[in-house]
Amino acid sequence: DRDVSWALEGCLDIKTKFLWHESSDLNDVDSIVLPGGFSYGDYLRCGAIARFSPLINALHDFVKSGRRVLGICNGCQFMSGLNSIITGAEGWPQFTRNDSDQYECRLVQLKIEESKSIFFDGMAGSIIPVMVSHGEGKAVFSTKESNVVARYVDPLHRTTKHYPFNPNGSEEGAAGVCNNDGRIMIMMPHPERTYLAKQYSWSPKEWNHYSPWFKMFDNAYQFAKKN
Repeated sequence: DRDVSWALEGCLDIKTKFLWHESSDLNDVDSIVLPGGFSYGDYLRCGAIARFSPLINALHDFVKSGRRVLGICNGCQFMSGLNSIITGAEGWPQFTRNDSDQYECRLVQLKIEESKSIFFDGMAGSIIPVMVSHGEGKAVFSTKESNVVARYVDPLHRTTKHYPFNPNGSEEGAAGVCNNDGRIMIMMPHPERTYLAKQYSWSPKEWNHYSPWFKMFDNAYQFAKKN
């Protein structure tokens, strides 16, 4: 039930907003993750609303300094609306209502594209199941798409915009993008919900403890250590 989902996200957001307002000094922060459900629930333009947060000025300085940002779901919507302050993000899409006109919460398959994303280093060509959980995840580009890091694919591993394999109707199956140098990435699906093998109802034995999504977060850690 979508209303229940909104209510739960709203409850979680109470804690988040306190952290948000009390942590406006980002001088000692190396990387930022803006997660799903971080702002005002999943409803019409929720990510856009967050742009009025008191943290915006600090975030502006943060991205200008060359540090790293990952935006997931609501965080993806939020960052897509700030593309004007992010170098190399001019071609980013906006995220609009799903073509299905309903909230989609289930597994889909993503293909990782060749890109400069520091998060997806060494992962190009991988096709991995991932959770989606959004009502407004359709990527709409105002210019020719660029810097796409992952696409929705069908069971034959072909890029698709068709439902249900593409949960929202994104153009060219786009599920996420990065900026030109790859240090800032936004995506609609939720890899953080499926980085452990036990988070799937079934997984290959060779996955052991972690799913392939774990590499995405290890990449960010390794990059931060070197930089």
